[in-house]
Amino acid sequence: MDSRHGVAPEQAENAAGFLALMRELKDGAGLTYRQLEERAAEQGSVLARSTLADVLNGRTLPRPELLSVFVRACGAADREADWLRARDALAAPPSPLLPAPPSPADERPPAALRRRIPRLPLVASFTLAAAVLVWALTPSLSEQPAAAPQHQSVAAPQHQSVAAPAVLPTGWVRIRPVTAPELCLTDGRVRDQRYTPLVAVQRPCGEAGPQATLLEPLGGDEYHIQWHHPDYGKGCLKALTDGPGLGLLEPMDDCIQGSHFHVEPSGPAGSGTYVLRVDGQGCAGIAGDGTGAGTETVMAHCVGRGGQVFFVEPVTRPTFSAP
Repeated sequence: MDSRHGVAPEQAENAAGFLALMRELKDGAGLTYRQLEERAAEQGSVLARSTLADVLNGRTLPRPELLSVFVRACGAADREADWLRARDALAAPPSPLLPAPPSPADERPPAALRRRIPRLPLVASFTLAAAVLVWALTPSLSEQPAAAPQHQSVAAPQHQSVAAPAVLPTGWVRIRPVTAPELCLTDGRVRDQRYTPLVAVQRPCGEAGPQATLLEPLGGDEYHIQWHHPDYGKGCLKALTDGPGLGLLEPMDDCIQGSHFHVEPSGPAGSGTYVLRVDGQGCAGIAGDGTGAGTETVMAHCVGRGGQVFFVEPVTRPTFSAP
């Protein structure tokens, strides 16, 4: 048993139990997904928090290499071998069952006679009986229940016309670049992999969920741009000022670190378009005014046009409980 976290991976009886113990190890370490990602990076490894969240909330055993990085990031490197051993034991296929010995009745008839015993009628009888039972239990088309209504996504459909609000909406919103209005600002990875944490990119609005965006007023025209996710929790976007992520927008667990964005009208009155400016750092915009999905949002000198102009529109409150 792990002396610090009280977790014994060898006690897991199946994949679900193993994943529950992994979650217990994470909780015992007191680390968020973001902190685990950062710890792994400090150790020279990659542990994407989106991938880890999918694993811990899934149903299948993690890959051995991911498990190793996770255990070390949780501060349990001395138990890494135990975790891998327990995982391999659960992943091993069960031993094949030995065939049952023949009964005395099978030994009495000669082999030739046993081969001549007709089996097709018996199989056909069972098949016919099963078909009759299915027919008897299946309701007619008029009795079929109506299809359940589909859950509505937080983001509006890509081609839905949304009237521009007369004033800047606060609360739950979606942010769309005017250069690619079918795309929304949400999380993603840097395409050239120079920076591993999640950052702001543009992706199809229908794929932005379950993450949701909230504008938090800070006074005047300043706002925090908050992201809420059922797995990652709340994060406030920060315009990075140094390192390999220079100029990118990254969600910070501690909103005190989040940038103060001036959300300023841009374009004709009532157009519902705005620029997102940070004092001393310029304006947020789509890199190179790109229109492709996955293009990063970067800080640059304010020009007030192209990829630096965004629609800001109200949306329905997400159905999940934001942590």
